[in-house]
Amino acid sequence: MSSQNLLIEVGCEELPPKSLTTLASALADNIEQELTSIELTFTKVTWYATPRRLAVVVSDLAYQQADKVIEKRGPAVSAAFDGEGNPTKAAMGWARGNDIDVADAQRLSTEKGEWLVHNAEIKGQTLPQLIEKLVNNALNKLPISKPMRWGSNKTQFIRPVHSITLLYGDQLLAATVLGKTSSKTLYGHRFHGEKTFELEHVDNYLAHLEQHFVIADFERRKQLINESILAIASTHNAVADIDTDLLNEVTALVEYPVALEASFEESFLDVPKEALIYTMKGDQKYFPLLSKAGELLAKFVFITNIQSKDPVQIIQGNERVIRPRLADAEFFYQTDKKQRLDSRVEKLESVIFQKQLGTLKDKSLRVSQLAGKIASRINADVELAKRAGLLCKADLMSNMVMEFPDVQGVMGMYYAKNDGEDNAVAVALNEQYQPRFAGDTLPTADISCALALADKLDTLVGIFGIGLIPKGDKDPFALRRAAIGLLRIIAENQLPLDLIDLIQDATDLFTDKLTNKNVTEDVLDFINARYRAMYSDKGVSIDVIQAVQARRPTKPTDFAARIIGVAHFATLDNAISLAAANKRVGNILAKNAADIDHIWSSELLVEPAEQQLADALQQVKSAIAPLLITADYQNILTKLASLRVPIDAFFDSVMVMADDEKIKRNRMALLKDLQAQFLNVADISLLN
Repeated sequence: MSSQNLLIEVGCEELPPKSLTTLASALADNIEQELTSIELTFTKVTWYATPRRLAVVVSDLAYQQADKVIEKRGPAVSAAFDGEGNPTKAAMGWARGNDIDVADAQRLSTEKGEWLVHNAEIKGQTLPQLIEKLVNNALNKLPISKPMRWGSNKTQFIRPVHSITLLYGDQLLAATVLGKTSSKTLYGHRFHGEKTFELEHVDNYLAHLEQHFVIADFERRKQLINESILAIASTHNAVADIDTDLLNEVTALVEYPVALEASFEESFLDVPKEALIYTMKGDQKYFPLLSKAGELLAKFVFITNIQSKDPVQIIQGNERVIRPRLADAEFFYQTDKKQRLDSRVEKLESVIFQKQLGTLKDKSLRVSQLAGKIASRINADVELAKRAGLLCKADLMSNMVMEFPDVQGVMGMYYAKNDGEDNAVAVALNEQYQPRFAGDTLPTADISCALALADKLDTLVGIFGIGLIPKGDKDPFALRRAAIGLLRIIAENQLPLDLIDLIQDATDLFTDKLTNKNVTEDVLDFINARYRAMYSDKGVSIDVIQAVQARRPTKPTDFAARIIGVAHFATLDNAISLAAANKRVGNILAKNAADIDHIWSSELLVEPAEQQLADALQQVKSAIAPLLITADYQNILTKLASLRVPIDAFFDSVMVMADDEKIKRNRMALLKDLQAQFLNVADISLLN
């Protein structure tokens, strides 16, 4: 069967840059699903995207579906003919529906009887017959939250559509999609070269677009941008501030990227670099340049969509655009410094944190007290922690943060230093929000940890305390992120903190504001549930995490130690057998919970195998007793793994459910003691 490459391109007005790759990859996935569902064979589907087009190329696509024979079963022979052998109405109706005579039907014998059957030959449809429905189905499934209409057309899409191209090799496939008839006409660059051109063959798609100043391959375009920025940075022995989200967004804004360098007055460098970087990257989509030491330079790189004959004009235009933004930042900074940070705390009374939980001032006062309590638990300076808590939200009332919200915290740090606050307090004001995202750095200084934990705990306990538990993907207070951040700060900094103590401390500070009577348990359950995502990201298998979660340790450092121990145990040769044995023990004990004695007696051990297991268990218990004190879970499980042979022997030759009630209860007590030693670490019966 013949095959060619298929091009599907939707040409339109400028697409939303932050949605471009999502739309393009979704289109490719949808096309692949549609082709699979109609059984047209192909080798791969590749997506392309620019601001003015979404496209996919299907490689080696079959021209026609394979012919098929479909078995269409009719009525039973007993019901298909009357006593005289004439076809019944049921048989004639079925035959008519299959466009055959009853006499032409075949018969199928089964265990349940004989049936009329027709093996219908279905000829495969061709791509021209299938393409219109296929493409429309794929486009209709795109994740477009707010489709729009244009002109008098009732068609809806994310942006007005100008062209549709459906090209199979060099053959144009006739179809109407999004109100447009398919053609070979493609749109080139908006300002360079010819406005439109004719594409004669799919295989020329990328090359001919590039001849018309359009680089359709998103990843290649992104690579070119990245390399151009790095090349300019290297001429200044500088480091370019390139983050993935900004690079993707800029790539989605241009079809023919050209990198240019611009500068601004060095006097602006007196402003904290974070504010300048924020406005350059966030507002203007520029890439700042920094020295090797991390100091901001008075230079930046920007990406333009045209290859100008006079780039100086473009450079000067961008410098004129950025100057007022930097001047605003400079003005806000100089103005803010005239007022002490602590004088802004009272203004927080005018900002509601949550209507049932009070204002941001209320939150700051709670966080201050809680930070002090946490500081005392980790032997940090209580007064400095309380001071940091009091000031933690004050910078929200500054001009700079009101204008540039993303610099909250960092501006608090600069203003605190300007006011002569202790450096630990100033640093904590910035680090209170860490980690801001998965993989972000953590606060390490003790005052910073105390403040970050207090802030997160206050939010978690407060929101759960009024019953606003996150559901599905709705988490307006970012409680999942707060919980994971809390766990990471404690575990990775090895802080001697217990979640129950922390939650209770936070709860007490809300006095009578909380209405949820189960707030402690609810918050603890929610935080414990976050371990799965936290450790899965580190490559820990789900069954290892679940085995530890089953024991519900309330100290994150203890949880981390157990994870290390169980992960190591899972690699041992004895692990599979011991996990199965623990599962068996668990099932026996669960079914006979009422018949288990608390202590087993060696005098009631009558079988050699149970005596050997008891002796081995006693030896291991003595060996692991000091290890339990130091929480050396890895060595505990390694020593418990030595019990595999006596455990296997016990189950091979001992009947737990003995006729003698005393012996039966004693054996179950022995198994309960065995289970308890493993449960000191985790429920290893959950290991796969």
